[in-house]
This record gives sequence, structure tokens and C-alpha cells, in this order.
Amino acid sequence: MALRITEIFYSLQGEASRVGLPTVFVRLTGCPLRCSWCDTTYSFTGGEAATVESVLAEVAKYPARQVCVTGGEPLSQKDCLPLLTALCDAGYDVSLETSGALDVSAVDPRVARIMDLKAPDSAESARNLWENLTLLTPRDEIKIVIASRGDYEWARDVLRQKKLDQVCSVLFSPAQGLIEPQSLAEWILEDGLNVRFQLQLHKLLWGNMQGK
Repeated sequence: MALRITEIFYSLQGEASRVGLPTVFVRLTGCPLRCSWCDTTYSFTGGEAATVESVLAEVAKYPARQVCVTGGEPLSQKDCLPLLTALCDAGYDVSLETSGALDVSAVDPRVARIMDLKAPDSAESARNLWENLTLLTPRDEIKIVIASRGDYEWARDVLRQKKLDQVCSVLFSPAQGLIEPQSLAEWILEDGLNVRFQLQLHKLLWGNMQGK
């Protein structure tokens, strides 16, 4: 089995319910999407070849029990699935950050799936694989990046129509530099939405620095 890895690094989880926890990040190379606000374009190409075994050996160098497999879009590599299972078998608490554009049904059920829904300003909302919503469990989370008032209204309407907050936790995150975080927070409160407002902790601490 062969993987292409952009980077493996140790940091604090910056998003979702595990925010603040020391975590080893395994960033896989490649992504079929081109979201307008993407902050990891360096992961689209390149990377180094690795085996599942070599990734496990690298992860084991760090003291964290939390591992996050991310990208790019990690599920665009077929060997992402055995990697996730191997990490779970090794006793790690594993999360997967995925775009929501690819089928998540084969992901090991021990893995927490942090799945995006792409709002219109991402330029990739047509890629949302809505069937994935039927596969999610309370262990999973849905993340929507908001870049404008239009994005917010789209996300609010999807939340209500599909009752997303009854599926799992829902995260609304402002796109850095495109919308004022305070505005998003106020809209959520005005509409009484049952969502979690989140800022990316790692960017507050280190900026948009690779490896952090």
C-alpha cells in the first residue's frame, strides 16, 4: 500500500470538538476540489511516498493520542481507508477532515468524521454529496465555512431544512479575511441556531503557518 504525504506534524487541534488537544496531523496530498478560500493549496501536489507502516512509525514519535488525518482531501487516496483503520487499531483517537464531496461510507466506524458542506462562495457547493448526511452519526461533525451573508443564509436554511443539528454537531466557521467573525456570531444568535461558532485556534496562535 502506498500513500502520498504532504506533512506529518504535532500541534494543537484548531477546530471542532477536539479543539485545543495536542494532536498529530497526517496531511495527505491531493484534492479534487478548488475551494475559493482554501488555505492548504500547498497540499494539492507533490508530497512524499509512504507506507501505512512508515506513517504509524512517524506518528508514534509524538506523545499525543489524538490523530487527525487531513488534506487536501484525504479520501482521494484509496489507501487512506487502511491508514485510518491501522491508526484505530494502534489505539489512537482518530478524526478525519473531509470535504463532503466523496463517499464516507467505508470509513472505519471508530473514526470521527469532520465533514464539510460547501457553501456557495466556496465555488464548490455543487460537489456536496448529500447522501453522506444519511451516514453520519452523533460521533461525527458537520463543518460549514461561511464567507458572506449569502453563505450564512444558505447554511442556515440547509441546517433547518435537513435538521442537521439532529444528526450531529454542526460547526459554523468564518472564512479568514472574508467576513468579520463578530458578524457571524451575531447572526447565529439573532436566528437562535443550534450550532457551534468556531474560530481556528491554530491561526490565532500562529497565523496560517504550514506545519501548525
